[in-house]
Amino acid sequence: MPYERSVQYVRSQTAGITLILLAAAGSQVRADPITLGQASSFGVLAGSTVTNTGPSVVHGNVGVSPGSAITGFPPGTLVGGTMHSADSVALQAQTDLTTAYNVIAGETPTQDLTGQDLGGLILTPGVYHFASSAQLSGALTLNALGDPNARFDFQIGSTLTTASLSSVTIINNGGNSDSADNLYWQVGSSATLGTGTEFLGNILALVSITLTTGATDFEGRALARNGAVTMDSNTVGFNAVSSVNSPEPSTAAYVIFSGLPLAFLVQRRRGRRQ
Repeated sequence: MPYERSVQYVRSQTAGITLILLAAAGSQVRADPITLGQASSFGVLAGSTVTNTGPSVVHGNVGVSPGSAITGFPPGTLVGGTMHSADSVALQAQTDLTTAYNVIAGETPTQDLTGQDLGGLILTPGVYHFASSAQLSGALTLNALGDPNARFDFQIGSTLTTASLSSVTIINNGGNSDSADNLYWQVGSSATLGTGTEFLGNILALVSITLTTGATDFEGRALARNGAVTMDSNTVGFNAVSSVNSPEPSTAAYVIFSGLPLAFLVQRRRGRRQ
């Protein structure tokens, strides 16, 4: 193939590759942002009561609204937070919680997991739907595919229950140490974390949340709209308030990348002719 025709051919192929890459980048599904608002400052928030037994540790605020009862602090302790009992802060947090709950409940599912146990599954970013209850027995792995902004939303029609010693892990999170802040569990009634469970993410329950002995949601929040949050020697909340978000690859990066084969080939052909 003559030199000029070879260059023209590679240019056409490179242009095609560029368009494919740009189309793929533009077609990535991005879920609507979830804003917890004032609720983001709470490690634990309830509608009726917050009850604790044992040396629980909550990172962030503990609050209740419209109820007012918070018991068990001490022996429970707060790190970087304060108590809010039926005050304006807790009221606003409940309002923001309701908004976030409704946004997640209204999303279009990307996969229906009704009737499946989450234990043993490896899931990529998406919106996962359970028409009724959801069960976690064992280990659930969430693969963020290298995206620091990857979102995992779970829509659960009724209850969320984990067996003892179950776990949730996020891998390939693009270096985002707070990637669990993009993990949401919208629960249609109540959530119960079994003894020794190592959980991740924000639990947004319509009614109540029960953390049994030794269960942890160290990178997450326990937020109940109408009922109680009951604790027993648990650790809940995020250590860091801010999230690390890496920028999306730019269009220019795709264009530069797709032009490299052409530049390489032209230089190579010129070297042969000299």
